[in-house]
Amino acid sequence: MTKQGAYAVRVDGDAERVAASGRSEDIETVRGGWCQVSRVRSTWEVGRHGDDAHGTGHQSSCGRGWPGGVGGGGESPPGWRTGAGRFAVRVYGRVSTEDWQDPVTSRARQREQAEALVRGHGVIVAEFFDAGQSRTVAWGRRPEAAALIAHLADPGRGWDAIVVGEYERAFYGSQYAVMAPLFEHYGVQLWVPEAGGQVDFASEHDEQAMTVLGLSSKREVTRTSIRVRTAMAVQVREQGRFLGGRPPYGYRLGDAGPHPNKAHAAWGRRARRLEPDPETAHIVRWIFARRLAGHSVARIARALNEAGVPCPSAADPGRNLHRTGAGWTLGTVTTILSNPRYTGRQVWNRQRTDRDLADPADVSLGHKSVQRWNLPDGWVISRKPAHSALVSEADFIAAQDISAARGPAPDKGLAAPRQRRYLLAGLLVCGGCGRRMESAWSNGKPAYRCRHGHTTASRRGPGRLKNAYITEDRILPHLPALHLRLTEPAAGQRRRRTCRGLDVRCHVSPEDVIGYLREHQITFTYDPARGALNAGTAETTRTIALTAS
Repeated sequence: MTKQGAYAVRVDGDAERVAASGRSEDIETVRGGWCQVSRVRSTWEVGRHGDDAHGTGHQSSCGRGWPGGVGGGGESPPGWRTGAGRFAVRVYGRVSTEDWQDPVTSRARQREQAEALVRGHGVIVAEFFDAGQSRTVAWGRRPEAAALIAHLADPGRGWDAIVVGEYERAFYGSQYAVMAPLFEHYGVQLWVPEAGGQVDFASEHDEQAMTVLGLSSKREVTRTSIRVRTAMAVQVREQGRFLGGRPPYGYRLGDAGPHPNKAHAAWGRRARRLEPDPETAHIVRWIFARRLAGHSVARIARALNEAGVPCPSAADPGRNLHRTGAGWTLGTVTTILSNPRYTGRQVWNRQRTDRDLADPADVSLGHKSVQRWNLPDGWVISRKPAHSALVSEADFIAAQDISAARGPAPDKGLAAPRQRRYLLAGLLVCGGCGRRMESAWSNGKPAYRCRHGHTTASRRGPGRLKNAYITEDRILPHLPALHLRLTEPAAGQRRRRTCRGLDVRCHVSPEDVIGYLREHQITFTYDPARGALNAGTAETTRTIALTAS
């Protein structure tokens, strides 16, 4: 059995000390018949000096000359041998990005470092390498690391240790603390260069060292992120520099001269900037003009679809492989109307990347990246115009506040948003298409509707279902009766009776029924054709007819 940065060999007799031979930094002590050799952490000594005279590579002076010395040709401790006294090893590696790093070179370098670490002690029998995976991603969510974990529980896995060529390639933050108990449980060793060899899971010193390395790995990522984001903010604000990504619809990328960084310019890299696209710029101007004329977003989208104008993902399919390009939608038009870069100024940090738990029920899976929109006060805007504008700043600001022309409001007026309550939100399902019905305020009252996945961005087709619609006040009076039917005893069960033989039930309010439905995850299915409301579980379903309002 080996320990971190040390190798154990059997020694006959009661010797208290063995004279050192070989490297001066080796310190030997004999305790209870075992020779514990503690080494100075010399991570890459094997790589610099190669194998020693015995052909065993990195080994202790205590091991030399003893029949049981590790790597000296004698017997190794049982349980981790393959072939001539060596244990089987699987190497794990990782590279963050395939665009900015060469996975082939990185993989070869990490394997070479791993081989140097276990040379003379183990034989690498397989390797697992994750490409395009950040260190912040937990092991269970990296494909190759997850496959390695799946092999741990196999008694016939045929290997005894995991070696990594570099700590930061495998662990980040508290990932070691999550994985170490798993390795220890299945009797799998872990070898890392920063530990000088095998990590001792029972050693407090090793645990502290691995914890510090994890924090250092996390600090490196955090510091890099802060420096990069700070530099990007300055480049946008002071220089109006285009920082990459897809150009907004209506623009294309043009040449802006040599790259500002002299080293990058020497490599031939050129700076880029936005310039109006002759084929789509006039569409953007037309959209803003229609909006300023009071047209609704749906009317604008419908007009573009009817005119056969390609939507942004169809106009540039190479940069929109993740979109269908089927047509203009409300969201597409809204995105264009709210993009301040059409004013000629460069804008950055409209979106941020948050780190949310991948699964709150299993924190070992780590965090996932979630894109969220920042408020305008968090945007970084260039001080001067950086490219040609497609709309003036005054028109852009006016378009943000305009609303489509509406007819006269009803006498009661529309309730303020803070006063609007939808008691049945999320509980109604459309009987026509199976979708959840959406909440809609109508004539001062809460209502629910289903447009069967369609919007007003396209005209109604001949086979399209009629929109389903029902007001909340038509449903609430029937809830106590529905609750009575849902809670009535099943067939064959005895009823609670009074002396007159009547079933005794407490009267419940609509709010109590809604609470009961949510607690038991019961939904309504509204059938507009029959004017009926079905409710219940998969085993029991109850139906009530809705009277006209």
